Amino acid sequence: MENLKVGEIAKKVGVNIETLRYYEKIKLMPKPRRIESKYRMYDILDVQRLLFIKKAKELGFTLKEIKELLELKIESSATCGDVKIIAKHKIRDIENKITDLQKIKKILQKLVSQCVTEEISKDECPILETIVVK
Repeated sequence: MENLKVGEIAKKVGVNIETLRYYEKIKLMPKPRRIESKYRMYDILDVQRLLFIKKAKELGFTLKEIKELLELKIESSATCGDVKIIAKHKIRDIENKITDLQKIKKILQKLVSQCVTEEISKDECPILETIVVK
């Protein structure tokens, strides 16, 4: 069994030590065991769990969603269908974000096209006029 200190597991997985501590605080990661010298020690299961969290974050899952996925992974009666529901919700969230970003892009493109010349004064800049609260 692998025994890693906090800095070693963080480096091995590629996360910040403070991130790992935060995951422990919000109970996404279990509290590590401590040895006599008070060092927190992690094993291979901790490495696998931390890698799971990291990969799920890379797929866009929130920490709340990752907690749900971990609970399903542990729950003996959970099925792939249960996990699929969470993934489908995530796809819907992503599609909504893409739609929002496309709207923002169109607005910005319109504003940029209204800047007929770069020499126009900042006081007459259509981009700044749109953003400034009057």
